[in-house]
Amino acid sequence: MLKSETEQHLIAALDALSIRKPYFSGAVSETLLNRYLESKPQPGCSSLTHREREVVQLIAEGRINKEIAGLLSISIKTVETHRASAMHKLNLRTTADLVRYAVRNNIVQA
Repeated sequence: MLKSETEQHLIAALDALSIRKPYFSGAVSETLLNRYLESKPQPGCSSLTHREREVVQLIAEGRINKEIAGLLSISIKTVETHRASAMHKLNLRTTADLVRYAVRNNIVQA
């Protein structure tokens, strides 16, 4: 005898609960996943300030700190601080990593 969809969900839920596992129907799982993906902040780029993003873009374009400082009317030390902050936020170690990040996230064109 075929079980109704509701009975199948109920049995699956009881089986999961009997081994102390959560149970969500397909529709609930899909809704939870969609809400999570919609609310999940995008890594990296959105966590950068506007100025950090500008500095990352200019670094990726091949500018040196002195040039960036002149273009943005800030000190070289401030450029270094923005660069270090961006690299820390993005968990990057090298300038090459920073350039790769900028290209992959459309901050600069390759």
